Amino acid sequence: MFLTGIGTAVPPGRFTQKECWEEFHNAPQFAGLGSRAQAILKKVLTGDNGIASRHLAIDGWDTAFVTGPDALHERFTKHAPLLATQAAQKALASAKLTADDIDAVIISTCTGYLCPGLTSYVSEQLGLRRNVHALDLVGQGCGAAMPNLRTAEALLSSGNSQHVLSICVEVCSAAFYMDNDPGVLISACLFADGAGAAVLSRTPLNHARRVEWKSAHSLHSPADRDRLRFEQKDGMLRNILTREVPALASSYADELFNIMVKAAELKRADVTGWIVHAGGREVLTALKKRVGLSDAELRLSIDTLRDYGNVSSPFVFFVLEQALAANAPGGWWWMSSFGAGFSCHGAFLKVD
Repeated sequence: MFLTGIGTAVPPGRFTQKECWEEFHNAPQFAGLGSRAQAILKKVLTGDNGIASRHLAIDGWDTAFVTGPDALHERFTKHAPLLATQAAQKALASAKLTADDIDAVIISTCTGYLCPGLTSYVSEQLGLRRNVHALDLVGQGCGAAMPNLRTAEALLSSGNSQHVLSICVEVCSAAFYMDNDPGVLISACLFADGAGAAVLSRTPLNHARRVEWKSAHSLHSPADRDRLRFEQKDGMLRNILTREVPALASSYADELFNIMVKAAELKRADVTGWIVHAGGREVLTALKKRVGLSDAELRLSIDTLRDYGNVSSPFVFFVLEQALAANAPGGWWWMSSFGAGFSCHGAFLKVD
């Protein structure tokens, strides 16, 4: 399998963390929070959390703190298909392919639910063929990009598809609201909205840099499921985000990397590129310590977190797009994500 096109999209509204704090502080709901909750918001939004700005799909701050489940669902319904379509259009343009060339489309999300799924809306907006193979994947959290890509690999390997469109889209602001729960508050301070898309092909295209998907592996730990997941309460998504997440992410990433290096008969020194989901500043710090990564090796993940926040499942698409745009040195690239489950995923890319 070869990655032949890539694209990302974000809502037009860009907000600095300082602006977010000012709006949170001035919102009518802020006064109803407990003193601890107010302190958490101030600390995260005004402190050094590795994020400078985020893109949010809100029509204005007067609507940002509307807390009803219908309003939050409407936000997802309005923006998720649009962002996914925009990212896909960029990926198709990057691959120099048209909608008619796509045999299958796979869309992952965890921040909303539609039936029929997002593939119905995005296929319509892109003008994909009526016989396109459409798959909607849900419930995999921030790590969803890798299972999505592995599904594309299976479709291509079957011989039934020549080109597959892989999309991850999250409207994290569809789960933002004022609450005394620390996980809800911290999520509202770190997560952001966006979409990423890739075109995967059975053979490389001559005009593009050769990016070959060589191997992939996943680790799952249901025993740690309650450390990082969504739950439903009062008709709204509630993010459970515990203190153990950085340690879990770095531990499983390290184990997974060692398994994959051994299987590929590679050495750590052979890896020239790191396409890593950040999660947050504390996760990056834990990854640096546990996996032995430097700021230079994680620079693209650090920069993506700074400029976009945690966009959840599309994050690795943003990092990969930057790496290719910057003409990063070729060789073996390791791509990794983690998320609800608890799950951790990795893949080796061979880039010429």
